Amino acid sequence: MRKRSTIAIALLALTASVGASRSAGLQDFAEIERGRYLANAADCASCHTVPGSNQPFAGGRPIETPFGNLVSPNITPDRDTGIGTWTDEEFDAAVRAGRQRGGARLYPAMPFPYYSRMSREDVKAIRAYLSTVPPVHNAVMSDALPFPFNLRSSMIVWDRLYFKPGEFHPDPSKSAEWNRGAYLVEGPAHCGACHTPKTLLGGDKKSDALRGYTLQGWVAPDITSGQGPLGNWSVDDIAEYLKTGHNKYAAAAGLMAEVVQLSTSNMTDEDVRAMAVYLKDIQGAASPGPGSVDQNVLTAGGAIFQDLCAACHRQDGQGIPNLFPRLSDAATVATPDPTTVLRVILQGTPTVATDREPTGPGMPAFGWQLDDEQVAAVATYVRNHFAHAPAVTAEQVHRMRATLAKTE
Repeated sequence: MRKRSTIAIALLALTASVGASRSAGLQDFAEIERGRYLANAADCASCHTVPGSNQPFAGGRPIETPFGNLVSPNITPDRDTGIGTWTDEEFDAAVRAGRQRGGARLYPAMPFPYYSRMSREDVKAIRAYLSTVPPVHNAVMSDALPFPFNLRSSMIVWDRLYFKPGEFHPDPSKSAEWNRGAYLVEGPAHCGACHTPKTLLGGDKKSDALRGYTLQGWVAPDITSGQGPLGNWSVDDIAEYLKTGHNKYAAAAGLMAEVVQLSTSNMTDEDVRAMAVYLKDIQGAASPGPGSVDQNVLTAGGAIFQDLCAACHRQDGQGIPNLFPRLSDAATVATPDPTTVLRVILQGTPTVATDREPTGPGMPAFGWQLDDEQVAAVATYVRNHFAHAPAVTAEQVHRMRATLAKTE
């Protein structure tokens, strides 16, 4: 009888042990999946993966800043060159506090001022996910800034001026959907890192949040819902753009195309809609007027548009919904800075592929076909005729050609 009791107790203990292990396994899987989702929302792959390298998160990608280039570090679990030996506390300090292992301050190319809105549990989940990716032995020298910007001690002043750490707290006067969108936009998605104007020291101009900025040869347009470029976009229009890279008004190009491919297209429909709800609620400033424009330039530009552009964008600029952008409501057409318009005309854009939309609209390059004055004329026509935006000069086109030549 005693022997049977002993066996029964052992079986019960084994069952409890197996049950606890199974429960822990499910919890670990849930945390890893949550971390994968948050890593996508935070667009970690965009900076930490060299395009076409087939080595996710191994670092080594140059990141352009106004002060020089930085190189993204290896965040795979490699123990020698990655973060394999980092503690959760060290990883959290890097992501939310801008402190690398050992305590040195990080540069804001790592958007820790936004990531600080995430909770410790959020960051721990991302770390859990990164621990499951294949380790890659890839030693990266991140410090590539010239003197005196390579002195990390200067970040003490920067942090005091521009870094206000703190987790996101919901606004009780707003809906759950609005608050979810606010958390994503102001936190992991770090939209303001590109779309908010910067000071001379590279800090956000808080009073102009999300009102547009030019970086790495592209314009991140005003994404507030005042009278700016997105004023006519509905919540559904914004959500569709974030999910697929295009809508009836516009198609993503350049840096934003990468954001869609690697980040927002992998988010749930509910989350991209929440982001759209939040953005649509932010009031912006009125767009500047077009100023004076030479009628001869408009006439020449209109003729070029008729020959090269109207077949896709149509003569009235209305385009074809979800295929060719509607120029009258394209954010990059209406923005005061013509950088993106010139780059697209000169260089064209590739298609934007997502899981939902395996092929998307692209545009051929016309830089080989048009000289500087012709590009300026058609750009001026498009911006003035369809968006009441300022004219473009041949000198601006010449500078853009020179910039693009350096990157080829």
